[in-house]
Amino acid sequence: MKIKTLRKNPLSRPREENEVANDEPSTSTGKASEVLLPSDSNFNHIKCKAVRYQKCQELMKERAKTKKATKKARIQSGAPKQVPHTLESLREKDETMIVGNLDDEANEELKFDCEHDEFAAYYRQEYEPKVLITYADNPNRKTRIFGRELTRMIPNSISLYRNRSGVKKMVKSATARNFTDIIIVNENQCKPNGMLIIHLPDGPTAHFKLSNVKLTTDLKRNHKEITEHRPEVILNNFTTRLGFTIGRMLGALFHYQPEFKGRRVVTFHNQRDYIFFRHHRYEFDLKNGKPRLRELGPRFTLKLRSLQHGTFDSKYGDYEWIIQGRRHEMETSRRKFFL
Repeated sequence: MKIKTLRKNPLSRPREENEVANDEPSTSTGKASEVLLPSDSNFNHIKCKAVRYQKCQELMKERAKTKKATKKARIQSGAPKQVPHTLESLREKDETMIVGNLDDEANEELKFDCEHDEFAAYYRQEYEPKVLITYADNPNRKTRIFGRELTRMIPNSISLYRNRSGVKKMVKSATARNFTDIIIVNENQCKPNGMLIIHLPDGPTAHFKLSNVKLTTDLKRNHKEITEHRPEVILNNFTTRLGFTIGRMLGALFHYQPEFKGRRVVTFHNQRDYIFFRHHRYEFDLKNGKPRLRELGPRFTLKLRSLQHGTFDSKYGDYEWIIQGRRHEMETSRRKFFL
């Protein structure tokens, strides 16, 4: 066959000189062949599963032994303990973060706002809170039990069915009956998933996402352990102006004079904009005097979705803070928190 009669492939790429040189076998004896040894921490090259598992266990024990020896040497030398980097420690500083006490000169504006906001009358102890707890239409059994447990936890509260009433209609009727707050528990797929807190009569209104709900029975506790004494309220880690408002709103649900005889504690702990709720009873050990906690339930987690001025008005309401989509539109990084 003649070479001239062969047709050239139009899609073929002409080979360069470097590629041609790489295809040729190397005849140089000056370069030594590099030997790849197995890694000390990777045992994927071992085909036997039992041997591979044994090698991993030995490596983990050796690392733990080295870590323990390093810690012992650090304690003996008196060196300071290293603080690990977390999202909390690397948090971006917010412009509205509160530093110091309210009596400081730098917080004069905040103190003035606290004396004239919607919760000022409560913190001046001018009235006792009276809370109405209701649900969505046709609530599920777990949602009804959760609302009933909220009535055991919040003093001077009552649980009523909604009877297909609108939120604005409930606000008017509750204000006429001298209620100070309304808590509406929403549900989805037969599980409570939202909480709407409305402060009466002039607001504000806060909408929370509700998750990780554990009832008293889920914690293997009995509701008879919860006494009728008014609990103490702990608001932890609310550092910004927005978080300070949310903390004051949650604290206004409970009576301002706790009954220490009952040894009940209600805690709202904010961490990375998630508000964790816990309900405990504490008791002191007579031998060493140290306190011990026993969780009573319920347990749940709140995530702020919006804060609105005034009472509930989804159409014409003035929102102070609202989340859009999964994150707030002002959020620029995962290290920025708003509460």
